[in-house]
Amino acid sequence: MVEGKIVEYIDQKRFVISVCLKDKLNKLQLLTSSNHEVSISPKRPLLVSSNSLNISKPREELLGELKTIERRRIEYMERVSVHDLWEITHEEDEIFPFQYLAQLAFDDHITDDHISALVRALFADRVYFKLQDNSFIPHSPAKVEQIQKAREAAELRESEIIEGASFLRGVINGRINENSTRKEKIIEVLTQLALYGNDASDFKLGREMFSRAGIKDINEAYELLVRLNIWDEDENLDLHRFNTKIDFSELVLKEANTTMRKEVDPAGREDLTGLSIFTIDGPYTRDFDDALSLEPLRKGYRLGVHITDVTPFIEPDNYLDREASVRASSIYLPMHQIPMFPQELSNNALSLVKDRKRLAISLLADFDGDWNLTQYRFSPTILRVEKQLTYDEVNTTYAHEPIFLALHRLTQALRQKRAANGAMMIPLPEIHFEFNNSSTIRVKLIEQDTPARIMVSECMILYNWLVARFASDNGIPILYRSQEPPQERLPVDEYNYIYYVFQQRRKLQPLSIDTIPRPHSGIGVEAYTNVTSPLRRYLDLLVQRQIHSGICNGNPVYSESRLKELSVSIQQTLKDIDVMNRNQNRYWMLKYLGARINDSLTAIVFQKLRSKYLIILTDLLFVAELPLISGHELSPGENIVVVIKKSDPRNDTLILELAH
Repeated sequence: MVEGKIVEYIDQKRFVISVCLKDKLNKLQLLTSSNHEVSISPKRPLLVSSNSLNISKPREELLGELKTIERRRIEYMERVSVHDLWEITHEEDEIFPFQYLAQLAFDDHITDDHISALVRALFADRVYFKLQDNSFIPHSPAKVEQIQKAREAAELRESEIIEGASFLRGVINGRINENSTRKEKIIEVLTQLALYGNDASDFKLGREMFSRAGIKDINEAYELLVRLNIWDEDENLDLHRFNTKIDFSELVLKEANTTMRKEVDPAGREDLTGLSIFTIDGPYTRDFDDALSLEPLRKGYRLGVHITDVTPFIEPDNYLDREASVRASSIYLPMHQIPMFPQELSNNALSLVKDRKRLAISLLADFDGDWNLTQYRFSPTILRVEKQLTYDEVNTTYAHEPIFLALHRLTQALRQKRAANGAMMIPLPEIHFEFNNSSTIRVKLIEQDTPARIMVSECMILYNWLVARFASDNGIPILYRSQEPPQERLPVDEYNYIYYVFQQRRKLQPLSIDTIPRPHSGIGVEAYTNVTSPLRRYLDLLVQRQIHSGICNGNPVYSESRLKELSVSIQQTLKDIDVMNRNQNRYWMLKYLGARINDSLTAIVFQKLRSKYLIILTDLLFVAELPLISGHELSPGENIVVVIKKSDPRNDTLILELAH
């Protein structure tokens, strides 16, 4: 029977002192010092006193005695040196009863109070001893160090949470604590939450900060970063997720500055400075890496396709080259342009700008009067661009200028020959976003099959095709691009052309990059590569280096195996860039649609899924979702009208309804 005994037990990691009011064999009815009656199992008590209290006394007196005993035990507890006890016992590798350790801790007569004080001290410390079966086991020195480090980390974490919550409350209330010692860490946590949500490395820490700050949704991290002026309202999160480099290091910029002034011996280069050479690009283009020329011959024309020769300036494995390999490509986003090379080079020293002598690798291809290719050669050249033209200028004037009219006819013939070889001619306009000072967005569709664009694209395709032939014929290892025939060739539907193109593109096989030449079904040639943009695409630069060595009778810069190695890492970066492009185009499209709530848009039903339709917004060439409509069945290819009900780019939400 333990009625009247002082019983101590642990509840939620806290010591509880009580007196037993009743022993029911399978339950002990206790009165705690906080004036609560509880029932516990007889197995739960950690300490039971040898002396008893008179439980027949009034409750207030009983509680007073309990509190007095508790205060005394806490006072004794302060006298226990846990570390000293551990120093005495840890090398003995034994289990020590409470009473034995109490005798070590206190030199005087040992009472229930001393034993309780000892147990309380060791339990509260939890660094040096482990509680087990009414005894304590000293931890090893290694375990003690481990626990101390864990405790320090926990204390640091708790202080981070407290300060983080206080900082966040200040941000919400417009009072940013610029002197916070942990501001940098808090911003890092916010950034991780905004980028990765539940997958953030500091998710638990951030969630606890938010909870204590009274913020329920971790998605608020983005808004908090905007309030802190760390991000802007339309921050491109993919730039952070993919660790995309925007600025160039001092070492790279220093090397670019040296490269700008580099003198290259023109000896051995064909002089084309007397040739009428022109570029055709968009109005905002500054990195001109290709130019054209067309000379009448006695029985035909000589087409010149001139690609800026980067090889003499960017040496393999120098700082500029390594930087370009990491970037893999220039990136053209609606609100950002991130060049592969510093702009001093890509827009100036290596760009085929007007009236400046520049080095190039030129394709000189002869065609007869029926536009048949009779011969071609690649040559390292020096040239000067005479005219810098835009697509719109050429579209307006080509029919009245003999050279451009001839170039148009030539490129149309090249296009027809590719089509006869199975090339897929399924162009759609390119989406372009325009921004003005009032923060409004315009969406513009830029046609891709205008005469000027066809002139340029066909000349670039010709150059890439003939480089692939040249490399294959001469055993020069390069990276080829290929594509298997489509799963199915659909009949062209001019009436419902957009629907036809989207359907046909779903049937296309993926592109492949390899060191073995194979047919490219989509282009309609037996071998193909990309080499016409060495300022913008690193794989093009690799191929240019190989071709440069081939036409200059040198050894290839790269072996086949090295090209494969480089291709693998670069292709992954290119996939990331592709994801970023798609995400950004979707973001800005949703932003644009968000300003047109309740507007009607024409659309085509693209595909029916289990719970929704995929539709194409025809004026924007944008694929969206439309919920299934009860009692109203839509068919693929059907023209419909939808109404914009909600568009939220940050949460990637677009809600459309069928117009009635």
